[in-house]
Amino acid sequence: MNEKLEVVRGGVNPFRDVGLSSPDTKLMKADLAAAIIGELRKKHLSSAQAAKRAGVQETDISRIRNADLARFRIDHLVKILNALGQKVEVKVTPRELEPA
Repeated sequence: MNEKLEVVRGGVNPFRDVGLSSPDTKLMKADLAAAIIGELRKKHLSSAQAAKRAGVQETDISRIRNADLARFRIDHLVKILNALGQKVEVKVTPRELEPA
């Protein structure tokens, strides 16, 4: 197996790289979900415990853990992070231009 593989460097947003709709929103949701999962691990919280703290359904926490984020709005993910003791700040910077 001496097949050469082509290495392709991705852009800043993998959702844009694969041509998905609303890539910036998907990336923000993924970043927020990753922060939620990080807090759950750090605090050793089960889905049930996290759901109780955040005032959401346990299935919501399970969906976040499984990266099933389609039904979540950004504000809902922020609410969960706030309930887990995290402050969310938004930083706006000039966008890097993707290669043509």
